[in-house]
Amino acid sequence: MNYKIKKEEILLELPSNSLIAVLVGHHSINLAKLEKLIDVNINLFGNQFNISGNAENINKAKLIISNVYNKLSLEKSDISEFDFSNFETELRMINGISSNLKLNQKIDKQENLKFETWKKTIIPKSVGQKKYFEALNNFELVFGLGPAGTGKSYLAVAKGIHMLKKGLIEKIILTRPAVEAGERLGFLPGDMKEKIDPYLRPIYDALYEMIPADRVEKKIQSGEIEIAPLAFMRGRTFTNSFVIVDEAQNTTSIQMKMVLTRIGEGSRMVINGDLSQVDLPTGQISGLNESKKILSKIKDIGIISLDANDVIRHPIVAKIIKAYDNYSNN
Repeated sequence: MNYKIKKEEILLELPSNSLIAVLVGHHSINLAKLEKLIDVNINLFGNQFNISGNAENINKAKLIISNVYNKLSLEKSDISEFDFSNFETELRMINGISSNLKLNQKIDKQENLKFETWKKTIIPKSVGQKKYFEALNNFELVFGLGPAGTGKSYLAVAKGIHMLKKGLIEKIILTRPAVEAGERLGFLPGDMKEKIDPYLRPIYDALYEMIPADRVEKKIQSGEIEIAPLAFMRGRTFTNSFVIVDEAQNTTSIQMKMVLTRIGEGSRMVINGDLSQVDLPTGQISGLNESKKILSKIKDIGIISLDANDVIRHPIVAKIIKAYDNYSNN
């Protein structure tokens, strides 16, 4: 990309016209929204963006367009669902960066924050996700806390697949407590696999987004990927594995201590959960909430809290979460 800077005006040139078409949207609707969001004027001529306005807003617009473009270029999957929320998310990331970082600098070498999978490259899309990425890279035990849609499980699966693809681990173990809104396995029809699959569906969905379907099945059959309820983890030691405990807010104190003490040589573990969505019987303590308090002062453990600003689903989801938070606090 080449930048030609004039007073109160910047020409931003991007190489791929096909990606630019996706980025700007039908009849350049995304550019029109971005102009209102940041108070700049943007004109597109071929593959050049002419951005004018005050200097700070121009630099913000340049960063947003170039960063979102770079992220689009990394995606190997279908990008037809791209919409303006990607620009809004990028603006939140830029605004969340320390004020001592100049806008014309790259954001903390963000291009190095990516997980390579077989089907796509996964990158952080919010300030909170960036912190979560860094924790996944730097700690052997990570707690990801936050509401649905913040990417806790998705990014953890991506990190596991990234490490498996590079030969850094031998297997991925994906588990969660089989407790959901008061239901128990015995009430569900079918054999054990059929009983637990509904609880693990989000994990399957993430796997199939990042690994070709036939390869997922082969890896499950070979044991390179293991998906099982938490009750199956008792008595085991995980070596050279990447372990993800999903929906951990529904673990009991005993279950949480059990799984945390399973970590063996060459392994990493990620504990994810939403403490506002505990489905345990009334009066029973959440193992996730308890472990957060007990382990918070251990420097070798990464504890990352995500919030509504990190929701990457439809923008209305973030507004719903904030509304519920406000209601609970009043």
